[in-house]
This record gives sequence, C-alpha cells and structure tokens, in this order.
Amino acid sequence: MTETILTPTRFENAIWEGHLTGDSPPQVEALYLGEPLPDVELTPDAAGWVLTVPVPMAALSEGVHCIVIRDQMTGRKLGDFTIIAGSPAADDLRAEVALLRAELDMLKRAFRRSQTS
Repeated sequence: MTETILTPTRFENAIWEGHLTGDSPPQVEALYLGEPLPDVELTPDAAGWVLTVPVPMAALSEGVHCIVIRDQMTGRKLGDFTIIAGSPAADDLRAEVALLRAELDMLKRAFRRSQTS
C-alpha cells in the first residue's frame, strides 16, 4: 500500500488545485482556522485524483492565512498552502529586495577587487 501524496498544481481565481496519488480514493478535508471548508472536491483522473479547494473570502484578506489539507481517516497532514496579503506581504518583499541588493553589492565589490588584483 502506497502513501497518498499531494502535489500542488495551481492557484487561480480563489481556487487552489492539487493532484493526489495513492492506492485508493482518499477522504480529504481542507481546514481553515481549524474548521473544514465546504465544497472541497475530489475528481478522478488518469493518474489519481484532482483536488479542488475553493478559498474562502476571509482568507483573501490582509495578513497571513494557512489552509491545511489532511486525510480524514488517519488525520495525517497531506499538505498546506499559505496566502499572504496586504502590509505583511509588502514588508516581507521589501526586506527581501533590500537583502538581495545588499548581497549583490557585496558580490560586485568582490568581483571588482578580483579584477584589479
């Protein structure tokens, strides 16, 4: 018996999709703030099942929101995805860009020093 594996495939128009593989059709639930989300669908395809999770509007607001996907029978976590929006996202991106610029400047100085030596 092989373990059920979840592979994220896309997130578009407030719909998250993933692909599940395993021996038997899994019983899957998606949780947001500890509560199961409605309208989660599992559709068979040639190589497993396509999992469709409609993201609630509350998760598409400012802050960091996490949705956990788990096997209902075993309680085992199969995966998760995070949505970051608003000020926290902007602050994180600015910090990352600033760090990348600092590292690039450091590399440029080191490269220039090696060219003059």
